[in-house]
Amino acid sequence: MPVKKLKDFLDKKRVKYVLISHSEAYTSQEIAATAHIPGKELAKTVIVKLDGEMAMVVLPASHQIDFDLCKKATGSDTVELASEEEFKYRFPDCEIGAMPPFGNLYDMDVYVAEKLTEDELIAFNACSHKELMRISYKDFKKLVDPRVIKVTPS
Repeated sequence: MPVKKLKDFLDKKRVKYVLISHSEAYTSQEIAATAHIPGKELAKTVIVKLDGEMAMVVLPASHQIDFDLCKKATGSDTVELASEEEFKYRFPDCEIGAMPPFGNLYDMDVYVAEKLTEDELIAFNACSHKELMRISYKDFKKLVDPRVIKVTPS
């Protein structure tokens, strides 16, 4: 069960969560539909390179990163998507592409889209393509301390 590290961390911090099992899905739209989660509440984790350094950008699954806004918000000269080959070693306990938005567990900075902060609850991949975890945004913020930025136009 790949989600053990994350569950242990949340249990240690006494954070309430719900684990949601669903049929295998890979795109955020498939995951939201399969798990019956509104797209705006499903947080997708995108690994980017900010001036060559990997970081997480967490945003609603129904949105896409605006790289110009991301560059401006982070003060970076260059922002580009990291390839799975470049980041898979950073998440040895996760299936490729199913990493949770807890950069603090993987020595990675976390940036969260302003839009996501509007949700009371967020759901995200729990290290596999068959499980989601749902927690309060308030708990996520307290545990991860992400930098809130504008990375989507609306």
